[in-house]
Amino acid sequence: MIQRQKGVALWRQISDRIRANILTGLYDRTGMVPAETALAEEFGVNRHTVRAALAALQQEGIVRAAQGRGTVIAQRDKFDFPIGRRTRFTEGIGEQARDLKGILLSSVQEVATPELVERLRLAQGAHVLRLDGIRKADGRAVSRSTMWFPAERFSGIDKAFSETGSITRALSMCGVDDYLREVTEISAVHAEPDDVAHLELTPGAIVLVTRAVNTDPEGRPIQYAITRFAADRVQFTIRN
Repeated sequence: MIQRQKGVALWRQISDRIRANILTGLYDRTGMVPAETALAEEFGVNRHTVRAALAALQQEGIVRAAQGRGTVIAQRDKFDFPIGRRTRFTEGIGEQARDLKGILLSSVQEVATPELVERLRLAQGAHVLRLDGIRKADGRAVSRSTMWFPAERFSGIDKAFSETGSITRALSMCGVDDYLREVTEISAVHAEPDDVAHLELTPGAIVLVTRAVNTDPEGRPIQYAITRFAADRVQFTIRN
């Protein structure tokens, strides 16, 4: 049921509900979203509110208006992203996309916070390199990440990532040819303003958040990353 006192705009709730229905295949038989009048009756709102919800989905590229027909489902498939002992974005998406791209948004050296000291097993006062970036598959923004690396060991990794668009290749250029996933924590939250901007989402959309630590083969932490995935574009497969 749509909750009028929830604190989230009605059109936003309806947009999320229609998006979920598309992803679960509820409208697969027709390939169409129900008519505005039917949706208005289903959710107990006026047609103006339904139009706002559909406009948001159209902006995301999930639906499109077809003259004389109604609202057609334009995109419903998710990228399957495996999480296992060796988790790699490029290899994980693999043949699901023709063009994969990593884009560096910013980089800075900073003093490690208590959380980073614990996650990366650093000494108090140690410095880390912080990289912010987004990853795209076939032109669609899939995720945005904030990544931290021990600065003493990985000087220049920001330049390497900017040049290659790949963390795996950037690590290799810094002397780490293999790395392992130590832990992955997963949660779901509503999109923040930066998510809306960089992942091209509507306000209130759901993002999946992973907090992950990677280590070198000797077990020394080399990277801590918080990555935010557009929930309507990716699903996780946990592999042993």
